[in-house]
Amino acid sequence: MKTQCGDPCLSLRQVYKWDRKFKNAVSSVADADHPGRPHTACTLEIVEHVEWVIQENCCVTNDEVTVELDISHGSAHHIIHDVLQYHKLCARWVPKQLTPELEERHMDACEELLGHYQTEGDAFLQRIVTGDETWACYFQPETKTVRKEWQHPNSSKHKKFRAQPSVGKMMLTLFWDINRPILEHYMS
Repeated sequence: MKTQCGDPCLSLRQVYKWDRKFKNAVSSVADADHPGRPHTACTLEIVEHVEWVIQENCCVTNDEVTVELDISHGSAHHIIHDVLQYHKLCARWVPKQLTPELEERHMDACEELLGHYQTEGDAFLQRIVTGDETWACYFQPETKTVRKEWQHPNSSKHKKFRAQPSVGKMMLTLFWDINRPILEHYMS
């Protein structure tokens, strides 16, 4: 056969292999489906399962999705980013959450101060004594990257409020006027 057809012809071993297949009632030379994992993991069932996993725990990592669904890292990345269009987002740190009542009280205080300034001018500013207190804490806060969450483009932005640890802190109270600090006090 090689003399007649050249190099592209079948080897003797391949001829025997096809002979056995045709004797066993194989009628097609096309490749049959192979058992095992499908060629693509992007089925509707898997996509829905990935979305459910993210809804249950928005801090889940790509690797955890890979392990839970037994799919490749690339498939998990493709489903999360391209199909579901999620992306990781850090929550913004804000000092504390104000209730609507507190927000209204802050607005009233600001309007009152502006009213005094409009009537008295700069003399009012020179009489103001401002005070503030803050905690100096002895702890390692968690990094923002640890608390990253999966966010969909249509979802609302999340805020994370600072946690105040209960031990190892000192309070600094400070009062000052327009010229200089008046009082600086540390309390354990």
